[in-house]
Amino acid sequence: MTRDYTPKHQGITNAQPFETVEDAWFWFIQAQQARIDGARIAAGVGMIPRPCEPIDILQALDGIYRNRKLTMEHMLVLRHYGRRMLPPDPRRVKEIRGYRMWNEALAELAPVLEAKKIIKKQGMFAAWLPRNQTNVVSIDMYREAAE
Repeated sequence: MTRDYTPKHQGITNAQPFETVEDAWFWFIQAQQARIDGARIAAGVGMIPRPCEPIDILQALDGIYRNRKLTMEHMLVLRHYGRRMLPPDPRRVKEIRGYRMWNEALAELAPVLEAKKIIKKQGMFAAWLPRNQTNVVSIDMYREAAE
């Protein structure tokens, strides 16, 4: 009699969506690099259960690219800064164009990932707010308080 030591799938019920589209992108890049390095990617066996697999993010990006909303240059910027695990810094002269392309690409990707519930709903004014700013209150919080 053999025993099965494969991890059990955790299911989608306790999956945690990503906070931002940047978080989802950096996770995707890390998962792809792990796969290239020989890791086996299996759904639901990570430390934090996610509502998707890396291929879901790739397919969303591929659909946007095929609809010609993004160019190959957008893709190269996403790959370059994704591998660095840092978004482009607009204060550096050489990264200003990359910063613009990065934001355009993530702005196109965010609604697709929100619709698939891969990332949390970002709110109406999320694109205008600086990233990782913790003292900003979303307009959605005001709406919920008013109800």
